[in-house]
Amino acid sequence: MDKVGQTTARALLRRLAAEQSERRVPSLTAMIVRDGAPAWFGARGQVGGAAPGDDTQYRIGSITKSMLAVVVMRLRDEGRVGLLDTLDEHVPGTPFGSATIAQLLSHTGGLTAEPPTEWWERTAGLEFDDLLAELGPDNARHRPGRLLHYSNLGYALLGRLVEQQRKTPWLEAVRQEVLEPLGMTRTTPRPVAPHATGYAVHPWADILLEEPEHDHKAMGPAGQLWATPADLGRWAVFLGGDTGGVLDPATLAEMREPLSVADGDAWSGGFGLGLQVQRDNGRRLVGHGGSMPGFLATVYIDPADGVGALFMANTTAGVRQTLLNDLIGILDELEPRLPAEWSPSPVDPALLALTGLWHWGPSPYTLRLLPDRGLSLTPVNGPGRASRFVPQDDGTWLGLDGYYAGEVLRVRDNHLDVNTFILTREPYSPDAPVPGGPGEWQS
Repeated sequence: MDKVGQTTARALLRRLAAEQSERRVPSLTAMIVRDGAPAWFGARGQVGGAAPGDDTQYRIGSITKSMLAVVVMRLRDEGRVGLLDTLDEHVPGTPFGSATIAQLLSHTGGLTAEPPTEWWERTAGLEFDDLLAELGPDNARHRPGRLLHYSNLGYALLGRLVEQQRKTPWLEAVRQEVLEPLGMTRTTPRPVAPHATGYAVHPWADILLEEPEHDHKAMGPAGQLWATPADLGRWAVFLGGDTGGVLDPATLAEMREPLSVADGDAWSGGFGLGLQVQRDNGRRLVGHGGSMPGFLATVYIDPADGVGALFMANTTAGVRQTLLNDLIGILDELEPRLPAEWSPSPVDPALLALTGLWHWGPSPYTLRLLPDRGLSLTPVNGPGRASRFVPQDDGTWLGLDGYYAGEVLRVRDNHLDVNTFILTREPYSPDAPVPGGPGEWQS
């Protein structure tokens, strides 16, 4: 499988081996994906007396949430659910009815982190109606939208929403709409051989305790699924942009946008719609981590260049959060990606005439052409209201990002109109309809 150089492969395996040995992990697998395919796979430890392979199942815990979130977003794209809809509109009768679907997806709905039952990860699950009977107003910890407060319970409610809309169990909806189209045939709700057994490792001795495994029923959307490294690698490629027809690429990009921050002023991690986002060494990684008794797993990818990594382990605790960042860092150091070759391309002369210097009031901006008739508006003097624009059928341009995201740029005879702001070739040009009048410059 290795599509990396021998030196790189050795360095990656060395980092994985150190993690398995130093952190006393019964078995540990990892994969690098690049350019839409696995580029390296490594494994240490044993499962059933042999080294685990890329077809060995591990429990993926909360990565399940991201797969359910894709189904929710498909419902949104179909017009069946709105992100600003309240929970009451689709799952009436809960104490959290004013929370929106977007807030539940991004863990900002204010719900308690865990259901008010026995420790749900270690016990057999309840049916939804039985879970609902346990809930009360005191299970709301914060007003909806106030802050990020991770909630497994919130995803149980989203699972119920999917069942109400699809008229089928949430697992079946995920299987039909996500797993099967992506070829993830070894991702299942319960373990299917070959699979690892989940263990806790004693903190003061080299002995193991087998952890329990159950059908969590109503809480299943929070962490039920098992998968293999090969399947999770396909999931990483999906998150990087190869949606396989499962989701509109624009919707996936929307899911990857950070909506809430997990670590205060550091701003190094947070959540989008069903996805965790992380900033590290200039990369913006998206994915999700997962933990259940006896298992840890995490998958991240940088959509900008399609480089990602994942690990899967059968231990309740111990794998360092830096493992994936270290693996990606090794790849970046030993096999840095070459910049794409530049080559000239034909342009529309009318668009070429728009390029160059423009002024928003006294502030100079440059306008340059992008591929596929796109435009880039950038301040000359450092940071400011920079945005990219994509052409529309009506002759306007729509803001893609930055200050003007979602706003409209119109090209006039002698000026640009960006959502009522007038940009002119000269500062406050008297030939353009600048609101308030151009006046005269004075010395």
